Amino acid sequence: MARMKVAQVTKPGSDLDIVERDIPQPPPGHVRIRVQACGICFSDHLTKDNLWPGLQYPRVPGHEVAGVIDEAGAGVTTWRKGQRVGVGWHGGQDNTCLACRRGDFGICVNLKIPGITYDGGYAEYMIVPVEALALMPESLDAAEAAPLMCAGITTFNSLRHAGALPGDLVAVQGIGGLGHLGVQFANRFGYKVVAVGRGMENAALAKKLGANAYIDSQATNAAEELQKMGGAKVILATAPSSKAMSSLVDGLGMNGKMVVLGATPDPIEVSPFQLITGRKSIQGWPSGIPTDSEDTLRFAELTGVRPMIEKYPLAKANEAYARMFSGKAQFRVVLTM
Repeated sequence: MARMKVAQVTKPGSDLDIVERDIPQPPPGHVRIRVQACGICFSDHLTKDNLWPGLQYPRVPGHEVAGVIDEAGAGVTTWRKGQRVGVGWHGGQDNTCLACRRGDFGICVNLKIPGITYDGGYAEYMIVPVEALALMPESLDAAEAAPLMCAGITTFNSLRHAGALPGDLVAVQGIGGLGHLGVQFANRFGYKVVAVGRGMENAALAKKLGANAYIDSQATNAAEELQKMGGAKVILATAPSSKAMSSLVDGLGMNGKMVVLGATPDPIEVSPFQLITGRKSIQGWPSGIPTDSEDTLRFAELTGVRPMIEKYPLAKANEAYARMFSGKAQFRVVLTM
C-alpha cells in the first residue's frame, strides 16, 4: 500500500513526530485531499498541548489547508478529482443541534475541527467530509491561500458583518497574523483604516498594507486618538491582549462595535456606562463556514490581498512551529508538501 508522511503529535506536549502512514481511503461522504500547503495557526497549540476536550492521540494538527481532491468517497457527487480546494477551522457540523437546525452551521455545538476532531493538514494527504470543502480559485498560490482559510476568513468575514460602511473609520488593533490581513481587507472595503500597535516598528508596514493612519498605543492614549478622528465605527481586535482591548473601548464612536478575534483567557474589562453611552457593543467572532471561505478567496483574488508568509517543508515542521510561536516570523508560517 502507498505511504505518506505526516507530522503528528504523538502524545500531549510532545514535539511533532514525522512518521509514515498508509495513505487512507475516503469513506462515503468524504474526499481525500493531496495537501499542497498548510498554514501553522496559533490555535494549533490546542492540539499540541491537549487544550481541547476529547482530543485523541496521535493527532495530526492543521486547519489552514490548500490542496487538490485526490479521491472521492462513495456518494460524493458535487466534488470531483482534480478540483483545487481549501479546508479551514470549520471541518463539518452535526446537522442536529439547534444552531444547525436554524441553518447557523458556523456555531454548531459539535463543530468538527481539522487537526482537533480528526487529522489535519500537517500531512501529504488528509480525509475531509464534503461539508468542509471550499472551492479555491485556480490563480491563487497554494502557500498564500492556506492562511486565508483561517486568518483570512476570520478577518474578512467579521469585517463584512460588523456594520461599517465605505468611508467609515475602522481601527485594526494588532498588526500580526490576523491584523496584517485585517488592514488589507479594511482598505479594500473602502474604510478609513487606522492601525493600532505597540511601538513604531510596524508603522511603515501598516501604511504600506493600506492603513491611512497609525497609532502607537505605547506612546499615546489610542482611544483618545481615535476619538479625535471622530470615533471608530468598528474596532477589529486581533492581538490576543485583553488589556489592550479594554483600553480601546473608549475609542468607539456612536453605535460603534468592537469585534473580538484575538483569543485570550483573560477578561475584557468594560463598564456598563461605557457601553450604554453611545450605544456601543462588543462582539466575538469565530471564522465562518466554507462558503465564507470561498467568498474570502474570491475577494483576495480580485483585490490582491495576500498574507505575508514564510515557507518550510513538512520535514521541518518542528522548526516551522517554533518559528511561528517565536513572534519573529513574518506573520504566517506555511508548511509545503
